[in-house]
Amino acid sequence: MKEKGDKMKVVVASTNEQEHHISELVDQLYTEIFPKFFPDEKIVELKKLNVLQPQASDQIYNATLKDAFQIISSLQALIAVLDLLHENKHENEYKEMFERNTQNLNDYGYFFPLTFSEFKEADCQKGQFSQFIRPANQYMI
Repeated sequence: MKEKGDKMKVVVASTNEQEHHISELVDQLYTEIFPKFFPDEKIVELKKLNVLQPQASDQIYNATLKDAFQIISSLQALIAVLDLLHENKHENEYKEMFERNTQNLNDYGYFFPLTFSEFKEADCQKGQFSQFIRPANQYMI
């Protein structure tokens, strides 16, 4: 029974579109971003470690609208930072943004063990063949 002065909090569940967008952003990291920095062996290792897959043991993500927005924002920020990383501009700001957003993802149970320096010091894989890069088209000519 509700006592006088008790408050009820209403939360809104995340939408299917948000959940799908989170999956798309994780996929984008694996197919567009990671192949720029790491060879296939490293990406296979990341998949085995369940990087960017919610960890049930420490998951705080409650599938609320706010949580989904936080995760989407953090994934988008990581993608933006890593896309611009090799331009060698604003490194301190990028590092701080990277660390803040990876911490946010880890807080929500989206395991992300990689550090800014691992990306910064990685040999550029641009132009290298990778099984993880999305094909330009679906048709074989």
